[in-house]
Amino acid sequence: MAFISRPINLTPSNLSSFLPIISPKPSTPRTHIQCKSDENSNLDQRKPKQPMNNPSRHPRKKQSYGASRRSVIKKSFAQEQVEFTAPFSSDPVVGIIGGGMSGLVCALYLEKRGIKSTVFDTGIHGLGGRMGTRIIDPQPLIFDHAAQFFTVTDSKFAELVDLWSKKGLVRQWHGAIGELEAGGHFVPFPPTPPRYIGVNGMRPLAESILSETSMVNVVRPCWVSKLEPYNGKWYLSEKGKPCGHFDAIVVAHNGKCANRLLASSGLPLIARQMKRLHLSSIWALLAAFEDPLPIVSTESAIPFEGAFVKKIDSLSWMANNTAKLSGLQSKGTQCWTFFSTAAFGKQNKVPQESVPSTTAEKVKEAMLEGVEIALGLQKDSLKRPFYSRLQLWYGAALPTNSPGIPCIFDPHGRAGICGDWLLGSSLEAAALSGMALANHIADYVQSGGTCPDEFAVGLHNEFQPLKGHDIGQFPGLDSEEQINEAYDLQLTM
Repeated sequence: MAFISRPINLTPSNLSSFLPIISPKPSTPRTHIQCKSDENSNLDQRKPKQPMNNPSRHPRKKQSYGASRRSVIKKSFAQEQVEFTAPFSSDPVVGIIGGGMSGLVCALYLEKRGIKSTVFDTGIHGLGGRMGTRIIDPQPLIFDHAAQFFTVTDSKFAELVDLWSKKGLVRQWHGAIGELEAGGHFVPFPPTPPRYIGVNGMRPLAESILSETSMVNVVRPCWVSKLEPYNGKWYLSEKGKPCGHFDAIVVAHNGKCANRLLASSGLPLIARQMKRLHLSSIWALLAAFEDPLPIVSTESAIPFEGAFVKKIDSLSWMANNTAKLSGLQSKGTQCWTFFSTAAFGKQNKVPQESVPSTTAEKVKEAMLEGVEIALGLQKDSLKRPFYSRLQLWYGAALPTNSPGIPCIFDPHGRAGICGDWLLGSSLEAAALSGMALANHIADYVQSGGTCPDEFAVGLHNEFQPLKGHDIGQFPGLDSEEQINEAYDLQLTM
């Protein structure tokens, strides 16, 4: 467990309604908490039942989380809108739910504007969300099991990447990347735009963002299960245990758990926008082989290191982590990451937290068979991996639609949303979203909150279908011109 906290000052105005700010440090290690029904949570009995800061309102009835998506949507639309009218405190603190790229960058940029924050994250092994790198000892085996690489097109994101580069955390990926069709037909992409990878995987990038801060608290593993407005603040709790109170909140994750969290929070406009988001599912298979895979070499006689697989149902991406992170190897162990297509993920979708063993085995076999087809190998000729791990990504970086805006903010409820899905589906989009929301919140705080309607963002934007690869978008690499250039290059060789 990692639990980092700094004192939160109380002002005379809120002493009368004091609640425990942060739970005492538990004597036993905490375990990962799954997102389940919150209907049996016990509220702090000392807290008055009068809502927020308007005594004339009737208390809202206690809501329990429904099991169906329809019930969650009904609750979201029926809930009463929270309206904060009290001035911001002189030393505001923002609660950020989610410690992936967007949440951490939001915390970093809030600090740049002089605003403190606390980041709540469910990660047991570390922060970063989809910037996940799995290391299996004792060899060790290293896999990037979520974000594979990223591109840079925006100057603000470029500044962040520059900092990572100076710290030796990222470098350009010069290995051959392209498209692979059945039979081993590989078409490399041109070398531009540059592709970037984490030198030791993607997770250290999250730790680097946090190292740049001094006003950011982190609480993990923690799954915030309830948001309650009271006395001009947002009170967060985890299964009835208080997590603190905040002047504003940021939701930096999505999916069914975010939907349930917002369903009875008093933020119907934000909840409605989150409901409009559609997510796909992708299977990730990590596999380590004793010997290198029989890869068909490119025209330069160098085996490819990453490929978007075309026209194979069970496979959309494959990457050689060993070559990517450690350089080319002609022999010895190789660690590969394989991703399924979104269609295959939908056909084989099961509860993420409890994948049946029969489903896991069926999916693994289908994906390894897809590898054989992609490489043009005989059926059952691929040697079995000596290590494998299967994971189902529910959505994650895989939205199918987007409002095409950097962030969403409800000034009356003093709550916002950031995430890569708001602009697309990439590491760059996640960072830009976090930056945008942080600056927007800081501007609102600086304004004193006197003209809230002027600061409403994204509450009514329509969503449009999102194009890109099944594993996300890569700005600069996704354009049709890039693909055509790749095929033209192939023809001239």
